[in-house]
Amino acid sequence: MSATRCGFVALAGRPNVGKSTLMNHLLGRKLSITSRKPQTTRHNLLGIDTRGDTQFVYLDTPGMHRPVGASETRPRAGRAINRYMVGQAVRAVFDADVVVLLVEARPWTDADAEALEQIARARTPCVCAINKVDRLRDRRALLPIIDDVRRRHGFEAIVPISALRGEALGALADEVAARLPEGPHLFGSDDVTDRPTEFFLAEIIREKIMRRLGDEVPHRVAVGIERFAGPPELAEVDAVIYVERGTQKGIVIGKGGARLKSIGQDARRDIERLLGRRAMVRLWVKVKAGWTNDEAVLRTLGYR
Repeated sequence: MSATRCGFVALAGRPNVGKSTLMNHLLGRKLSITSRKPQTTRHNLLGIDTRGDTQFVYLDTPGMHRPVGASETRPRAGRAINRYMVGQAVRAVFDADVVVLLVEARPWTDADAEALEQIARARTPCVCAINKVDRLRDRRALLPIIDDVRRRHGFEAIVPISALRGEALGALADEVAARLPEGPHLFGSDDVTDRPTEFFLAEIIREKIMRRLGDEVPHRVAVGIERFAGPPELAEVDAVIYVERGTQKGIVIGKGGARLKSIGQDARRDIERLLGRRAMVRLWVKVKAGWTNDEAVLRTLGYR
């Protein structure tokens, strides 16, 4: 009889390397929001995958980066929202049983080095996943990348993958499972996450904002769910989109309210899929000046 295994697995790396896409494909369902914008993920998001005797408790983490203005001698510099995100990622790495460091199938970057530095400090067993191998025109170009990665750190294993296409994710899961501690499962076999529904409603709306607004204001936007109720056949979702300045409010709303309407329509479709029923989504936009750099305000918006 095989031993029961369970442990926390932090998916870590620099911003926009594919951590959220990886977790969604490992779980076989969309849990983390995704976009092409760096720093889409702001919170550690827990995703549970139970496979027979093994339970993986994945943590999708914000991208590890040095906040603008921060340095070794000025660690508290930079915006509070950025410090929060980095703190979330570092905490996950130190608390995990296994870390999966994601890098891309391309030359090593300074941002990769910063992420690895934090992992090395934690001394947590680490598997390196070289992501986006599907973008290589010639797979032979992967060999020098693997050799370079091997020289960087004493990784438990190095696994080339494509998170987007689901390539070699079974091999990655096998490497992780072999390093999880023996012990009882922490969650039920049908559990997927520990987050409440309202969290995912807000994240869906924020994802649609990021995808609709391009580079205009995505990182100055937060979403709060004011009300989630309604009869069994119709969910009612009232949400507030917070921005920092009046000009940003105008951008989110758009001419004649067209952009806000489109965001609401995009979000409603995903919310209905999440809830399995029809939904009515009402959105408002409010200015909360300087929210990204005010720790007290961040706490009221769920950044704890």
